Amino acid sequence: MALQESGEMYLETIYVLSKEHTNVRAVDIGEELGYSRPSVSRAMHVLKDEGLVKTDEYGFVKLTEAGKIIAKRIYERHTVLTKLFIDLGVDEKIATDDACRIEHYISDETFDAIKAHMLKYGTKKV
Repeated sequence: MALQESGEMYLETIYVLSKEHTNVRAVDIGEELGYSRPSVSRAMHVLKDEGLVKTDEYGFVKLTEAGKIIAKRIYERHTVLTKLFIDLGVDEKIATDDACRIEHYISDETFDAIKAHMLKYGTKKV
């Protein structure tokens, strides 16, 4: 299943919010991403249909195991690429923004090579 960039952004946001808070609501996701309630509602329906998120009886949004796998992968790409760009001397805000764009399109092969390079030539932990 090929998930679009926007779907990956939602999953990553849910993942990050769930690390910071016990419960994640759709309104929290919308606030974090700057999206309207109707946009978040549509996205949640699509992600539910794909089996990537679920809501509990209180309306809190949870990642399924499949959703968590994708979210962790995207989040790792974001953090590793941000660190790489900062290490290269890029301003932190620009590095974060660029990593956010690239994380959705970089191939597994290229990303794995970047991680290996960082581990070999400087960064002990990525």
